[in-house]
Amino acid sequence: MSKPTYYKQIIHTLESLYKAHPTYNMGRHISTALDNDYPDIWGVSDKELLTSLKKYEASLEMDVSHPDEEDLDKIIKDGMNLGRIFSNDAEEEEEY
Repeated sequence: MSKPTYYKQIIHTLESLYKAHPTYNMGRHISTALDNDYPDIWGVSDKELLTSLKKYEASLEMDVSHPDEEDLDKIIKDGMNLGRIFSNDAEEEEEY
């Protein structure tokens, strides 16, 4: 069996990205993968595109998911009330 072409590997990588991140469209994947290294994509070879997509895919796999907007608001509010939280903890320790 012959080695898949870069074109077929690109398609396979895009399918893998779609399965892992179904809310992201193809343009977002390609644009983000090429953003830093290739501002003008007309001259990008299939090999370069595949390499960029693989690097992008790896960076997405390492990325930690971020909390929802509601969770962020709660974290911010809790952070603003740290003094009260710590003083309550200190009072509870004194009771023992």
